[in-house]
Amino acid sequence: MTYTAELVTEERAFAALAADWTRLYRRCSTATPFQSHAWLHSWWLSYGGRGRLRLLLVRDGPDLVAAAPLMRVTGPLPALVPLGGAVSDHADVLVDDGRGEPAVAALTEALSAAARTALIDLREVRPGGAAERVWARWHGPRRRVAGSPCLELPAVPMDELVARLPSAKAQQRVRAQLRRLDALGVRRRVVRPDETDAALRRLLALHRLQWQGRKVTPEHLRPRFGDHLVRSVGAMARSGDAVVTEFALDDEVVAVDVALMSPLLAGGYLYGAHPGLRERKADVAVILLDALAAHTKGGAHGALSLLRGDEPYKHHWRPRTVVNQRLLLARRRTAPLLSAALCDVAVRHRGKELVRLVRARGGGS
Repeated sequence: MTYTAELVTEERAFAALAADWTRLYRRCSTATPFQSHAWLHSWWLSYGGRGRLRLLLVRDGPDLVAAAPLMRVTGPLPALVPLGGAVSDHADVLVDDGRGEPAVAALTEALSAAARTALIDLREVRPGGAAERVWARWHGPRRRVAGSPCLELPAVPMDELVARLPSAKAQQRVRAQLRRLDALGVRRRVVRPDETDAALRRLLALHRLQWQGRKVTPEHLRPRFGDHLVRSVGAMARSGDAVVTEFALDDEVVAVDVALMSPLLAGGYLYGAHPGLRERKADVAVILLDALAAHTKGGAHGALSLLRGDEPYKHHWRPRTVVNQRLLLARRRTAPLLSAALCDVAVRHRGKELVRLVRARGGGS
C-alpha cells in the first residue's frame, strides 16, 4: 500500500476535517472521547495559539487512515504535544484498525519529519493506546515515564458495583442511600440534544456554587473552558459521544452531569451539584455513579471510568488503577531535549515527594 502524509496547520482546514476525522475515530478501537473531532476542534478554538497547529494526517487515496492531533510549543522545551491539554484525561493518536502496521509506519515517519528540532511529547496516553505502536516503531531516542493515574470500574449495573464494595456494611450504606434518594424524590433524566447548551450552562453555574469558598480547579471557572464544554459536549451529545443528565428535586434542577462515551470507556467528566443536596444527606457520588452505570447497561462500553484523580472516595468502589503514560520521542539531533525533559520529570517527582514528606510530618506533629 502507498500512503501519503499531510501536515495541516490551518484552523479552517481542521474544521473541514470533521467528517473524515469522525470516520477514522469510529474505526480506531483504542480511541477515547478525548480524540473525537468535536472535542479536539472545540478545544483548539478555546486554547489554540496562532501558528501552532500541527495535525499529521495519513491517507490511502481519499481515506484518512491515521492522524496525530498535535500543536507546537516553545517552552520550557520546543516540543510537539497533543491537543486537548490539561482539561483532557487521555491523549492519543488515531490509527484505522483495519490498516495495520503500514499505517502506523507511515504515521511514525510523518511524525519524525514534522518534529524537526522539537521533541515529541505524547502525554497522558492510556495504556494500550495507538501511540504505543508509534513508540514501538520509533528508531530514535525514546523514553516512557508514568503519567496520571485513572481509576476504572467494570461497565456493569449498579447492583454489581455495590456488590464490589469491601464490606457488607458498606454495601448496606449505599443501598440505603439509593432508597433515600427515591424517598427524597430525586429524579433524573437524560437531556435532549436540543436542550444540551442550556443544561451545560446550568452545570457550570452549579459547579461554581458547589465549590464556592473551597479549593477548585481554577480552569473550570474560566469562560474559555465553559465555551469549550458547551460547544464540544453539545456536538458530542448529538452524535452519541456524550450524555448530559439532569437531576431534579421538587421540580428544581439540583445537579447536572456530563458523561463522555466511547466503545472503550464511559467516563464521568464533570458535574455541578447544589449544596442543598448534601444538606439533605443525599450522597452525590452515589447519584452520579448510579446514573453512569445506567448509561452503560447496554454493554457497549469496555469500562466505566472515573477518569483522572486518585481521590479516596473513588477507592471505596475498589477500582483498578490505570496509569497514563508519557511517551517521549526524539531524533538523534534532538536527544539533548529528551534528556532535559527527563531531568524535569525527575525534579518534579522529587519536589512532590518532598511536599508529601513535609505534609506527613506536619500532620503527625
